[in-house]
Amino acid sequence: MTLLLSATLVLLSAGRTLAQDTDDILQYVDPLIGSSNGGNVFPGASLPYGMAKAVADTNSSSNQGGFTLDGAPITGFSMMHDSGTGGSPSLGNFALFPYTSCPGGDINRCAFPKKTRANFGGFDESSVSASPGTFGITLNSGIRADMTVTQHTALFRFTFPENSTMGEAAQPLILQDLTDLSNSRQDNGTVSVNEKTGRITGSARFLPSFAQGNYVLYFCTDFSGAEILDNGIFADSRASTSVKNMTISRSINGYPLPGGAFVRFKSGAKPILARTATSFTSVEQACRHAESEIPDFDFDRISRAATEQWQAKMGGIRVSTKGVDKSLITNFYSGIYRTHINPQNYTGENPLWSSDEPYFDSFYCIWDLFRSQLPFLTITDPTAVTQMIRSLIDTYRHVGWLPDCRMSLNKGYTQGGSNADVVLADAYIKGLEGGINWEDGYAAVVKDAEVEPFDWCCQGRGGLDSWHTLGYIPVQDFDWKGFGTLTRSISRTLEYAYNDFCIAEMAKASGRTTDQEKYTLSSGNWRNLYKEDQTSFWWNGTDTGFTGFFEPRYLNGTWGYQNPLNCSNHDDFSVCSLQNNGPETFESSIWEYGFYVPHDQATLISLYGGPDRFVDRLNYLHDQNITYIGNEPSFLTVFQYHYAGRPALSAKRAHYYIPEFFGTTPDGLPGNDDSGAMGSFVAFTMMGLFPNPGQNVYLITPPFFKSVNITNPLTGKIARIRNVNFDPSYKNIYIQNATLDGVKHSKNWIDHSFFTEGKELVLTLGDKESDWGTKVADLPPSLGEYKGYGNSSSSAGYGSWNDTAGSSAKRIRSWLRGDLESL
Repeated sequence: MTLLLSATLVLLSAGRTLAQDTDDILQYVDPLIGSSNGGNVFPGASLPYGMAKAVADTNSSSNQGGFTLDGAPITGFSMMHDSGTGGSPSLGNFALFPYTSCPGGDINRCAFPKKTRANFGGFDESSVSASPGTFGITLNSGIRADMTVTQHTALFRFTFPENSTMGEAAQPLILQDLTDLSNSRQDNGTVSVNEKTGRITGSARFLPSFAQGNYVLYFCTDFSGAEILDNGIFADSRASTSVKNMTISRSINGYPLPGGAFVRFKSGAKPILARTATSFTSVEQACRHAESEIPDFDFDRISRAATEQWQAKMGGIRVSTKGVDKSLITNFYSGIYRTHINPQNYTGENPLWSSDEPYFDSFYCIWDLFRSQLPFLTITDPTAVTQMIRSLIDTYRHVGWLPDCRMSLNKGYTQGGSNADVVLADAYIKGLEGGINWEDGYAAVVKDAEVEPFDWCCQGRGGLDSWHTLGYIPVQDFDWKGFGTLTRSISRTLEYAYNDFCIAEMAKASGRTTDQEKYTLSSGNWRNLYKEDQTSFWWNGTDTGFTGFFEPRYLNGTWGYQNPLNCSNHDDFSVCSLQNNGPETFESSIWEYGFYVPHDQATLISLYGGPDRFVDRLNYLHDQNITYIGNEPSFLTVFQYHYAGRPALSAKRAHYYIPEFFGTTPDGLPGNDDSGAMGSFVAFTMMGLFPNPGQNVYLITPPFFKSVNITNPLTGKIARIRNVNFDPSYKNIYIQNATLDGVKHSKNWIDHSFFTEGKELVLTLGDKESDWGTKVADLPPSLGEYKGYGNSSSSAGYGSWNDTAGSSAKRIRSWLRGDLESL
């Protein structure tokens, strides 16, 4: 325990200022957390789920979110971004860039191309300011850029020094470039500048970051604050005040030709404001957004309104800050903040089909989001999640399948299973309604399970013939009905199994008994890749000491082989993503995927030799750093001790990973934030309730605060968690006993009614592990039966699954025991 808590104790002994209780929770939000070291966050100005996202863009190799604090210079200020993603940089379209003046008054002596103007984009990190709804920075040239947003429109305020660096009177020039972060512009970018008003309009076609296809984006930019001197267009490194319109090609060298427009002003004595809006439908719509959302160029008013929206959105969770180190509170609320950045509300901006339903984009990707980000929003913002679910179902209606990843109006690549099934099931069993057509939602998840799309690279599931006949996805599958990367046979099998369980849960809740039995049975297909005699050795020949791992199988049933440690945190050589030569697990090792049976931990524990041996294996995964907390498959493993009757060990792991791997500095994230996945992991963990997504289950650990109050936005009821004997040095992190609404509560989990009905959970803490939550009756639900726990064997939750049809249930139970002949 001393070792695991050392990071916390050192942090607390550093003498930092302790936070006090306050109503202003936004003071604890630092958008710059994760802006270096590969966190890839968007740290700029945004509304919750806003389409407009304004920030300074750097030319860093890690600029997926636009701005970085890694020494890279700024190349422009753009107004659309995603947050925390991997892959190619996303969006960052139509960047602005200011100059105090052009040398000698010659516009051709200003640097227009992105690569060249980066020489003028240096800045002092101490000049950066970021808070919910605003962002600001000062360039080394002395130009200050502040920005704020509405839903579709960004407002930039450029404040110029009195004179240029050459000693000349300021004649500011602001250019707008037909570019994006990844330089993906295709042919026929267009731009036009109005000679009298200086309005710049245009459009271009771009490529999405992690998806097929392309998209066209339109923009409309106006200026205020100074009289116009002249304007025009630029192409490559030359500019003209006599040409006002241009269409430009991409060029033949793989890099788009620089091109755009500029406006020059007679004076920079007062700040110049640039209002720019975008639209996926037309220039006219972009201009309507700008004129209706920011008619008066009032920066302070728009900034205040953005702050108020964030206060309203985040005000539902209040913690007792007394005695707690301020950095921990900042970690908590900053995680909540990042959870509300993506997905983005593009309602009214979808040109692909006509619909009255909401349209959300930037599900980037659901493989990351289903584990904690969307479940967290189900608690804090169920109205928004309802709209997201409606959007996903509407995408199914018009595209044919639920997406696994969607960005910039395009199908993103599927990483594992059809994990939108988990998202829909999670929302359904937790009672979300709000206009959701659940008949269509159920049809969508069943289609994922039954119909193979031609392009299962990007939607649905592949290999369904093998899935239905063999009960697993074979390595080197023969799949002629649809096409995708023929890899990931193990991770796809395990994810498909859980996807089917989630469908079974929806079927159960909606009275579809036959479907419930069918998909419950196929949810056990994970057993078909378990090789009980498989060993695992380190590369130097040292035996890990564990036997029984998942392994790939061929079409004829014979076993293939993948080293269980490949793609682990220790593997610097394997390529473990979507490459054609990729492995049979996606972004994770067989060791880690060996725990991914979220619906049947009891059976898995039995296969691994019982609860003690399961804990040994889980400890080995963490203690040997096989798992990587910077990637989402690791999240649930932190808390799976609950299923082995050792919830205290989950608390111990939680207090190790936070703050050891999650801090409050720009390099404070262990990996890509992935649209708030890391942020929601931090928030859930520190709140003391972690979900098993797709199930009505939250695993209980002590919050990092004396008390947590969560107001349900729909019912207005307040759910409370209180720690008795709370110790801000975190020696008392083990639950001794608990009450729920005043009644003894020995189960180590609760369900969603805790939030909707506003219950109170009181946890009495101590510095040693107790027997709380350790008995079979206290364990979370599991499809199979818990065995070998030293007390009576019984199901701990999903036992009701076998209440429907005796013969079918008997078949399922027999199969789970491995008695294949009885089938």
